[in-house]
Amino acid sequence: MNEIIEYIIRFLLGESVPQKIISKIGYTSNPKEFRKYKLVISPSSFFSDEIYGTEASMPQLPLQIWEEVPILFGSPIVEEVGKTRIINADLIAGTYFLISRYEEMVHRNVRDVHGRFPGKESLPYRAGFIDSPLVDEYGKILRNHLREVGCQIPEPAENIRKIFLTHDVDQLTHFRSLRGFMGGFLRGIQRPKEGAKAINSYFGGLKNDPWYTLPWLFKLDNSVRQALGNERCEPVVFIKVDGGTRKEDKPNITHHIQDFQSLITLCKKKNITFGLHLSYEAGIHPERIPDEKKQLEKVSRKKTIYNRHHFLDSREPEDMQALIDAGITDDFTMGYADMAGFRLGTCRPVKWIDPNTKQLTTLTLHPLAIMDGSLSEKRYMNLNAHEAYEYCIRLINQVKNWNGELVLLWHNTMVEDSPKLYHRNLYKDIISYLKTM
Repeated sequence: MNEIIEYIIRFLLGESVPQKIISKIGYTSNPKEFRKYKLVISPSSFFSDEIYGTEASMPQLPLQIWEEVPILFGSPIVEEVGKTRIINADLIAGTYFLISRYEEMVHRNVRDVHGRFPGKESLPYRAGFIDSPLVDEYGKILRNHLREVGCQIPEPAENIRKIFLTHDVDQLTHFRSLRGFMGGFLRGIQRPKEGAKAINSYFGGLKNDPWYTLPWLFKLDNSVRQALGNERCEPVVFIKVDGGTRKEDKPNITHHIQDFQSLITLCKKKNITFGLHLSYEAGIHPERIPDEKKQLEKVSRKKTIYNRHHFLDSREPEDMQALIDAGITDDFTMGYADMAGFRLGTCRPVKWIDPNTKQLTTLTLHPLAIMDGSLSEKRYMNLNAHEAYEYCIRLINQVKNWNGELVLLWHNTMVEDSPKLYHRNLYKDIISYLKTM
């Protein structure tokens, strides 16, 4: 645990904090060791062998409040023992609980129809801090206490350190296949406009398909990159290359056809990063991951190190190991499908900790703050256009306040130019706001 404890302390304080400051913080309940440190965080019983991994280790609602923020473990008591300050709020255990997805390991019986842990069942949602990066708030409180005991420590700047504008290509087009065209044409008997779209798309070329919105998306994305710089903005397209037999993976994209090759060419021309969009099947059977990664690298002729699961279907915490074994270094799945917000309790990228083995790994998790469908779908947040914009801006401002990383997910199919969908205009408005960051 020593490596994990040091990593969490450094994560809370910030990557630029020197080791000499880290060494002034202890995590111990032994009074004989207090004098070694300027500040001590007193451990709760969370990590004890008798408690860890059991229902008894779960935080109890309502949570106690310390310095205006909820704490998961310990008590809101600060003491002075000699020249050492003792914080009884167990920030280490609380941070570990959130960034490791610990509750998803303990509550394996809590899953939706797709095998995902629902956001509305999560502690952040039930305790009311799903829209606040609690771990980052802990870091600020800890830095303040260090200053009070004489340690000079900088405060991170209030700006978004990086923006990932990401798009999952579940279906490239609507009417370009024979099956899609026939479906649209037949529906056109009742809805003539759809029939006209189907004919125009099938016979008129890729650019006329209503779901081929990626050129429009990439133009907006690159306007942010131009305004903020390459280091602060990275557009990413996640491409699904394999499926299987399950309906959630249908229709499978045919990669040798000209339409798909046009997408690959466009991404390279616009300098869009390729990411692997693992199939729904791979969420159930992680052993499929290496083959799907190889397929994407073959068709894109690019090395792939980014991943996001289809349906955000990352089922069990330990399945992350299969990503590492396949050579994936960065995962962008960590958001709830049913709730926009901060699934990991932070808006900063964090190394995955396996809660089963208590091992710190090399895989970086990038918190997904907002997915388009989470906002609008009736079974999820069911927000109207105005409510969705206000909520998105609130989350974006939180990321800015905590010097975080913003990850957005907008599907090409959700920005079809249609009065039934508000996501096209919403994305334009968000892009305009981001260019002022």
